[in-house]
Amino acid sequence: MTFKLATLATLGLAALTVTAPASAERLTGEEQLAKLLEGRVAGEPTNCVPSHVNARIYMIDKTALVYDAGRTIYINYTAHPEALDSNDMLVIKDATPSFCRTSRVEMRRSYASDSLGYPIFLTDFIPYKRASD
Repeated sequence: MTFKLATLATLGLAALTVTAPASAERLTGEEQLAKLLEGRVAGEPTNCVPSHVNARIYMIDKTALVYDAGRTIYINYTAHPEALDSNDMLVIKDATPSFCRTSRVEMRRSYASDSLGYPIFLTDFIPYKRASD
């Protein structure tokens, strides 16, 4: 019985050892962005990004908005990146097909369906392409 308990305790410690590094590896927003842009080269900033059917828009906490169009990733640092929180919902208020510096964008608390949004002021979009493209 003592042997079984000791074995279970050892296995439990081994499991903690395996999972601990993953939780300790929490990257900052800047580190996440740097990892995303590894191997990519910045292009000339632009006011608008071309509309893509499969494009994905997401944010990196307190850092930037990312418009992932596949081969090109556009980064918008916004006027106040510290307001970006991935727990909030990004709401694009314009009904135009392009996403531009002048687009009306706001953040809403995802846990409060009736919450008023707060505006996000966009800056120029910086395109990043793979160095080999």
